[in-house]
Amino acid sequence: MKYSVLILLSCIGSFAIGQNQSPQGILRGNFQFLAQQYQEDSLINATVPPAKSAINGFGNFTYTYGKVTAGWRIESYQNAIQGFSAQNRYRGTGIGNRYLTYADSTLEITIGNFYEQFGNGLTLRTYWEPNLGIDNALDGARVIFRPHKSTTLKGIYAKQRLDFNNSIIHAEGIIRGVDGEILLNELHSNWREAKTNITIGGNFLSKYQEGGNLFQDSLVFVLPDNVAMYSGRFLVQRGGWMMLGEYAHKINDPSADNGYIYRNGRGIFLNTSYSKKGFGFNAMAKSIDNLSFRADRNLKLFDVPINYTPAITRQHTCNLAATLYPYATPFTGEASFMLELFYMIPKGSKLGGPYGTNISVSYAAANSLDTTRYSGLEARTQGYKLNSLGFGPEKYVRDFNVEIKRKLSKEFSASYTFYYMEFNTLVTPVTNTFKGMVYANINVLELGYKITKKDNIRIELQTLNTKQDKGSWETIVVEYTHSPHWTIGVINQYNSGNSDENKRINYLFGTVGYINGPHRITLGYGKRREGVFCIGGVCRAVPATNGFELSITSSF
Repeated sequence: MKYSVLILLSCIGSFAIGQNQSPQGILRGNFQFLAQQYQEDSLINATVPPAKSAINGFGNFTYTYGKVTAGWRIESYQNAIQGFSAQNRYRGTGIGNRYLTYADSTLEITIGNFYEQFGNGLTLRTYWEPNLGIDNALDGARVIFRPHKSTTLKGIYAKQRLDFNNSIIHAEGIIRGVDGEILLNELHSNWREAKTNITIGGNFLSKYQEGGNLFQDSLVFVLPDNVAMYSGRFLVQRGGWMMLGEYAHKINDPSADNGYIYRNGRGIFLNTSYSKKGFGFNAMAKSIDNLSFRADRNLKLFDVPINYTPAITRQHTCNLAATLYPYATPFTGEASFMLELFYMIPKGSKLGGPYGTNISVSYAAANSLDTTRYSGLEARTQGYKLNSLGFGPEKYVRDFNVEIKRKLSKEFSASYTFYYMEFNTLVTPVTNTFKGMVYANINVLELGYKITKKDNIRIELQTLNTKQDKGSWETIVVEYTHSPHWTIGVINQYNSGNSDENKRINYLFGTVGYINGPHRITLGYGKRREGVFCIGGVCRAVPATNGFELSITSSF
């Protein structure tokens, strides 16, 4: 493994010499470095590891010469920062990603690590999110064939990354799959001018993992060596309209996620949207039943997921809504939908003001599946009967929000957002102190003022009112920017509604940042509360910390 980069570069060099050309390749890259220094704080349950500090760092590099690209990533964890990986998946320094790709207009071949998604991700989605500690890259071979501009065919054969200990450690399973997509309008010259564009696609994926026997209740259950999954999808576009859908089916896959039952899985995802100047809407619905698919059937949480089911709720950005009760699709499944409306009141009108006013409204709901539990041996092998695609009796989440944005003058802008949330912490365990339904109202006021051409200030005032869990919270965020180089920020969270007065604590954290082109350095100090950090519906739990943080990013 440690010689992979040298081998890749040697191959590229040999290719260049064989073509009797002088090297004229392009090298690009980026770095990221995060260090934390810890201090003990018994009030917030912040602990100090033996080393008293930790770092995460990586450097990505790509070298392109003609049609050939070599890429590699060097990673270093000394040790990984707290909360980055509950299973201590990241240790040491070494090459965490390396690949060699040849690509022209017809054929693309990759050997090594790669990330891939089939359709909407219901059967396959691998990705890297360093801020969440998630990297389920595939390691093997991928071929992409484009015989016609209407058609794309993909084939993969690989193992999946599970761990990093000075080098890549793979999960046990082997993943094989093919995917095809056709743009129907490109099949015939007369169809290219049509107002309606249609794309169809489908895929087949299988996982090999040695099965063996499972012994339970004096019975012997044979685990399958091979598990298959397939899906079909469509995309229709006409003017401002868009509609897409996908259906996925998984053959029986006993695993830790479903209690090792032999029930087949299936998922349906639908999305319709419309937009024109000043107005738009988006509607999504999905029903997911036993669709969890992993490279190792015995693992749980965020380890080696092969596929992905996006959360139906809106991805919030304000601190309290995004970190206290963020929703993620349960591995067991759900029935859910979301509606969003966007409208701009025209500028110059009484309600719109001189610059116009943007209004958005969204509502999301998710429940358990509509099922009936089997009894006897059938309960052990099939678990339950699915009665319909609709909502079951258990409420998972309700998320209603209204956002109003308005520019009041050339210098001053404001926005207000109201959230009403019902959140089941038994389904998405974001807290260790309360198990049940949380009912919360959240108010967010954001103000922006341009002091001069170079100086800007932004203020956020947030309140979360609830009688459940830890009670109500208040947050204030102040950010000052002096372009083009300096930023100063302060965030303070206060748990005013905590029933224990000793835990009504100010979580004050301040940062100073310097930016110079592609380089950014940020130094922070203060308290961070225990909670959940999410990106794109995927979350990780983070412990409470007190101390310094240093972040450096750069690219070339």
